[in-house]
Amino acid sequence: MATALASAPAAAPIAKATQVTGVRKNGKDWHAPRKAFRPTAGQTSYAKRAEKEAQTAEVKKLEREMKAEKEEERQRRIQAIKDKRAAKEEKARYEVMAQKMHAKRVERLRRREKRNKMLKS
Repeated sequence: MATALASAPAAAPIAKATQVTGVRKNGKDWHAPRKAFRPTAGQTSYAKRAEKEAQTAEVKKLEREMKAEKEEERQRRIQAIKDKRAAKEEKARYEVMAQKMHAKRVERLRRREKRNKMLKS
């Protein structure tokens, strides 16, 4: 008899009856059913909150470092482009100056030759 009583609850597990709800009075069946307000339900312990804050602080620190590296790389590329442009501009300016200096010298020699011609004749 003792074995029969012990095996009976094991054979038929007690299933928790799911609560069947009918049609809602307001007709909004697509909304989740309302639950009782429990003001302490979402609270966590201070240790868990502190641990989570520490993790988020660490993640934010890594993000800031990565952003700083990315910005530094960007600034380096921008500076390289600016340096190249400045060098190119300076080179062009020197070429124009060399052409002008050459032209001025040619003009000066031409005038000198004219003067010498006038003196000789």
